[in-house]
Amino acid sequence: MKFATFLYQTSPNSLAAIARKAEDLGYESLWIPEHIILPVNYKSAYPYTASGRMPAPPETPLHDPMLALTYVAAITTKIRLATGIYVVPIRNPIATAKAVVSIDVLSGGRFIFGVGIGWLKEEFDVVGFDFEDRALRTREYIEAMKELWSKDLPEFHGKTLSFAGAKFMPKPVQKPHPPIVFGGDTEPSLKRAARLGDGWYGIAESLSGTRDVISRLRAHEKALGRTKPLELTVAPRLGEPLTVEHVRQFSDIGIERIILGAGPATRDQLLAMERFHDEVMSRA
Repeated sequence: MKFATFLYQTSPNSLAAIARKAEDLGYESLWIPEHIILPVNYKSAYPYTASGRMPAPPETPLHDPMLALTYVAAITTKIRLATGIYVVPIRNPIATAKAVVSIDVLSGGRFIFGVGIGWLKEEFDVVGFDFEDRALRTREYIEAMKELWSKDLPEFHGKTLSFAGAKFMPKPVQKPHPPIVFGGDTEPSLKRAARLGDGWYGIAESLSGTRDVISRLRAHEKALGRTKPLELTVAPRLGEPLTVEHVRQFSDIGIERIILGAGPATRDQLLAMERFHDEVMSRA
């Protein structure tokens, strides 16, 4: 089992403290959440809480994840760096591809590209991107980025994006590209992960619910003729502290990475990471 933690902090000292402590304790990766902008009022339903409201209030300070992770890459040497989750269809895909390859090169091949199509229509409206065709754009943007990362003379022609006759450099350290981890547990999102991804990321509110999602995901893999299964990552929200037994149960159903949830206060997260290491990681 790989163990990870979230990176909520915003000040340089806090980012450095969490990143260095996580690396020292043997955490495998750091995952940073993101939004470009948070509307004060929104009708869109957040899909991972019963209330339909996201945990982060509109005044939550969120860095650009690529810049924050590049900063963390410069002060660490081993821990992997992940977006969790980067909203792909709300940005120019060629600019995104450049940011991804830059952080992968500058980190020495430690980047994990966690992606999603987005759920917050009001954010799309503010930024000026269409919400309705975001799934199509995500599919085409990911395919186009793979072309840019892996081909000497990349070329792509789709409904939402087209390019040819240009060089794209540098190429990523990880070949053919950094792992792409899709989030979401709807049928379209699971199918998208099985078709285009290297991994899947989800919120685990219960063991039985997670088992059901994985069963559906494996069915999509089989239907698409996929030979290499997706690497499975969850962020547990079980309503109780995570134990060694929980880790064993998640492992038994195929989970390969668990992301520790901790509060945004730096001292609280440092204590939570140390406690989890001593009580769970060292015994699992």
